[in-house]
Amino acid sequence: MTRPAGARAATAPGHTGAGGRRREAGETRGTMKLIKGGARPARARGTVHLSLEAKVLLASVAGLCLLGLPIVLSASAPGAIMAGGSPWSYVVRQSIYMAIGVTAAVVASRTPVGIVRKLRFVLPLFTLALLVVVFVPGIGHFAGGSSRWIGIGPIQLQPSELMKLAMVVFAADLLARRAKRRDQWNAMVRPLLVFMVVAAVLIVKQPDLGTAVVLCCITFSLLFAAGVRLPVLAASGASVCAFGVVLAFSASYRRDRLLSFVNPFAHASTSGYQVVQSLATLGLGGVTGSGVGGSVTPWGFLPNAHTDFVFAVIAGNLGLVGALIVLALFAGLGWAGFRIAARERDPFARFVAVGVTCWVLAQAVINIGGVVDALPVTGIPLPFISYGGSSLVVALIAVGLLFGIARRQPASAAGRSSPRARLSPLAVSAHPNASGPPSRRRSRAEPA
Repeated sequence: MTRPAGARAATAPGHTGAGGRRREAGETRGTMKLIKGGARPARARGTVHLSLEAKVLLASVAGLCLLGLPIVLSASAPGAIMAGGSPWSYVVRQSIYMAIGVTAAVVASRTPVGIVRKLRFVLPLFTLALLVVVFVPGIGHFAGGSSRWIGIGPIQLQPSELMKLAMVVFAADLLARRAKRRDQWNAMVRPLLVFMVVAAVLIVKQPDLGTAVVLCCITFSLLFAAGVRLPVLAASGASVCAFGVVLAFSASYRRDRLLSFVNPFAHASTSGYQVVQSLATLGLGGVTGSGVGGSVTPWGFLPNAHTDFVFAVIAGNLGLVGALIVLALFAGLGWAGFRIAARERDPFARFVAVGVTCWVLAQAVINIGGVVDALPVTGIPLPFISYGGSSLVVALIAVGLLFGIARRQPASAAGRSSPRARLSPLAVSAHPNASGPPSRRRSRAEPA
């Protein structure tokens, strides 16, 4: 069948196509791609040009994970040997958890933000149900004085870790939908505080005060990013802090930890023992440390060396240099996370980026602060380094979401707005229902 003359002319070399631009012979279609705010060259299929923020985020998380494996081996091998097991048992399990977490992170990074947003109610309700199931005899697993896990054969799930991700997704959706009502306490602040308090009470009952504190940090950081007025934040924060103090002194072991924090050496044989041994380990490390596996810390000198106090093991094995490297990696992660949030135009994705970044940084600060006796010991792991399956997998999924937001942003500097202006509370909530630049949205009175 003979094609029409117009169709033959449209495919001829050198034909002038739609828009008045002449397409030369051999030039493929789609070399220019219209986007909101202008046009940019279309990317070749299968190639992704990462921004500087995405590269820094990827390098920081990879560095922390890779550093964690030999540190977990060094901290756990002596204890495993003394218990009659294999010295490789903990690090092998940690490697399996890391492989699962990396796989889940890749899937999360390629999941559209719209699909993640559809989990805004399902994920929090499912996680709350799991927090209740933890206390059911025969299902909840009790270990180390806490009932934090759900045991399904050899698999142990810690719902409190999943609650951090659920809080980020739920809060990001609520703040994005109600951005124009940020001055109404009932519309924005109260729903988040109610959900946070319910989740925190269930977590403290396990007991796990540290994770409850991280949830509070996530909630208030997102409220601040949403532009909630400081007096409202201060009043709400004071109420939550007062409630937290009551919870902290309601149990004798938490009260002893708080009192020993003031002067751990006065309680060196009781509640302050871990902190005193941690400070001694920090001092023994010196500037360059004793080398991986060369410290005496894991041989019963420091309890929980491979979990809560793994930063002390890092300082003992790698010295001040290793400790500063860890701090630099977390600082790089924080810089990249906030920059990604500052560049993002979609409100929900922007709040997710802020929430994940503040979650990881707050947990790192609380853990390291307890190790160096700058904060009370709460028993939460150091992200990406401490031994633990649920914490590592969930944290990697969260970072996968953050990396997915970054990889969908343009890598070039063209069209970027000022990060300082974009990250301010007012700018975060200025355009809650639009994903494009303000210049593309005209008012009714403005001519087309």
